[in-house]
Amino acid sequence: MIAMTDEMRSKLKQLEISAKRLVSSSLPGDYQSAFKGMGLEFDQIREYDQGDDVRTIDWNATAKMNKLMVKKFVQERDRTIIIAVDISASQNYGSTDQLKQDLAHHVASSIAFVGVTSKDRVGLLLFSDVVEQWIAPARGNSQFGRILEALCSAQSDGKKTDLEQALKFLIGLKNRRGVVLFVISDWMEAAENYKQALRVAACEYDLIAVSIADRCEQQLPACGYLYVKDPESGQVVLIDTRDAQLTKFLGQTMYDRKRLFEQCKVDHLALTAGQPFVVPMIRFFHERTRRQV
Repeated sequence: MIAMTDEMRSKLKQLEISAKRLVSSSLPGDYQSAFKGMGLEFDQIREYDQGDDVRTIDWNATAKMNKLMVKKFVQERDRTIIIAVDISASQNYGSTDQLKQDLAHHVASSIAFVGVTSKDRVGLLLFSDVVEQWIAPARGNSQFGRILEALCSAQSDGKKTDLEQALKFLIGLKNRRGVVLFVISDWMEAAENYKQALRVAACEYDLIAVSIADRCEQQLPACGYLYVKDPESGQVVLIDTRDAQLTKFLGQTMYDRKRLFEQCKVDHLALTAGQPFVVPMIRFFHERTRRQV
């Protein structure tokens, strides 16, 4: 474990305060509603009451008891939340006073706190082009503390992003039933690299893609020629920000990503660094709940 510096402790405190403020919002309730239907488990057999669904009639028990009997099921409460966070070099960028990685950490800590508060098991995966750290799911405030500390002290051994490797690691885990998976990344990697792994993971998990972008990655300001450096490869190139083809490329990249999520039936929450994230998260969970009704 990396020794905590004063800067890390300050960040830890900020994440903790930010996450706990969400308890006073509608996010916890929307979060709970958004994941109903994780599964049902048998509760009891009882006598039929007027208004019971006829599809729940247990005909074997009815024949034995000589009266209508129904099977009752209850919502499974044994839910697990896994939060996978991209900590590659491309996250250490921001054209505002907030880096993409800062927003990613705030979102991850908020989801973790709401999960722990809801008595869910919560786990954390930090990845770049390798699996950097894995914290197995557990319940309780101490687990929330471990997740916060991991986020604050996160340092990447790899500069690049490999979503395929992260997804394959998660696919390889056992006991995936009833698991909600949040993957937080800029999702700027070429979709061809992780498309197949995403399809498989979407079948294995209730998967939610959280994309963290900077406004300059969505549309460059038309300010002329600029030297830009790829933080993952180190390559420096000269671009003309007024070039319409460049704007078209950025738009096409976002469109292709959105289309892939739709094809894989992956819910997508899009957030932008430097902008508030709580209201978009609440709206996302609320809309997800409405679709499941």
